[in-house]
Amino acid sequence: MSGAYESIMAGLNEALEDVRKKEKKLPRRMVAAVPVKEYKAEEVKKIRNSTGMSQKTFARYLGVSDKTVEAWEAGINHPSGAASRLLNMMEMDENLTEEFPFVTTVPK
Repeated sequence: MSGAYESIMAGLNEALEDVRKKEKKLPRRMVAAVPVKEYKAEEVKKIRNSTGMSQKTFARYLGVSDKTVEAWEAGINHPSGAASRLLNMMEMDENLTEEFPFVTTVPK
């Protein structure tokens, strides 16, 4: 455990030293996140229809309740946070649900 501690401390000390110096040697980069898109009812329905999923299956795929998807498609509520990110990813990649099959068809 002391090896990990020493490694962490060495890294922190290196970072502090670099901050204090006028000439920076450690790499730096700026990161900006794209704002979460706001989806309208018809957009949610269009994405769901493009996947060929029912509301129930789509809800399970996104990790939300059936009622939540119903409310989105009725325009009562709107997806936000992680659900909006997933919808945006589904829009950007039509094969996303096949590449990441979180739900599967079960034979009857």
